[in-house]
Amino acid sequence: LGQKGIRHIDRTSLLVSSATILAIKDANLENNTYTGDELGIVVGSTYGSIDSISSFDFQSLREGPNYVNPMDFPNTVLNAPASRASIFCKATGLNTTISNGVTSSADAIIYASDFLRMGRVKAVIAGGVHGLTHDIFWGAHNSKILSGSKDGSLEISAPFDKRRNGMVIGEASALVILETLEDALKRNAHIYAEIKGYGTAFDPKMAISKDFQIDGNKRAMMSAIHDANLTLNDISYISANAYSGVYGDAMETKVIKEVFGMRATLIPVSAIKSMTGECYDASGALQTIAAIMSINTHTVPPTINYKERDPECDLDYVANIARVLPVKNVLINTFSRLGNNSSLIISKYKP
Repeated sequence: LGQKGIRHIDRTSLLVSSATILAIKDANLENNTYTGDELGIVVGSTYGSIDSISSFDFQSLREGPNYVNPMDFPNTVLNAPASRASIFCKATGLNTTISNGVTSSADAIIYASDFLRMGRVKAVIAGGVHGLTHDIFWGAHNSKILSGSKDGSLEISAPFDKRRNGMVIGEASALVILETLEDALKRNAHIYAEIKGYGTAFDPKMAISKDFQIDGNKRAMMSAIHDANLTLNDISYISANAYSGVYGDAMETKVIKEVFGMRATLIPVSAIKSMTGECYDASGALQTIAAIMSINTHTVPPTINYKERDPECDLDYVANIARVLPVKNVLINTFSRLGNNSSLIISKYKP
């Protein structure tokens, strides 16, 4: 980003702005192939720049509204990260922030895909950002959802492992650049993969029930497979939402078995959150990038820290060591405890 103009930009906005510049460089769009209204940005961000928000509120309450720093105010609005990023890359065609919890960045990619299909823009930078702050950490700690937050428990991110006892929070910004096939071919772009299909489903029971419900998860997965015009046999690998939650990981195992039946045990399932931690709004985009690289490198990423088998989690979790195999279609799951469920299918591009 350089030093110019970043003095009053907070960490979350810097993360997403940096990821934006890196994505543009990787896509060879630095020569302004798409300008102004042709380029848009969609960012998943539920917490926004919460550190700036809480700091601004504290200063206002302590010293009075007349004494707060006016340069800090632009960082307090929820869409600040997306807006800052769009200024850096001069994207004026579309600027949207999706606030939907863990599914936010997957939903951002879905939203961006729809905009492209409507012909409203030529290219969209889409993904999510999650900046780790004391407020988020202590909120999770006090809710007892962090690994190691209960007395005597081991602090570990071990999805599907019998020892799992909660999440480890991560921090990230992850973005991809979406284009129509026609425009990508026209500029001779390197096409990593294609979005084959997606499905979303809301299940209100998940938000009010103490027991995990799988109806919404199942509908999202089935909708994605149907939208992609694929069969269950076409799925090469499942990128799981699993975050080392005692009930959540078992629930995802259950829904995979319900959707895929006898074939569930034959499909590699792995959780990259074992390595990245739970990055909330950025998680779906991180999974998408991991899926894209899986397709391009013919390698399924592992679920690390897996040692003890749980009878309720009895699928092939690619334990600890990455596996080399041909990957054509990846099903990506993002499930929120509050009822939002989004699944994406990323597929190998066939010229």
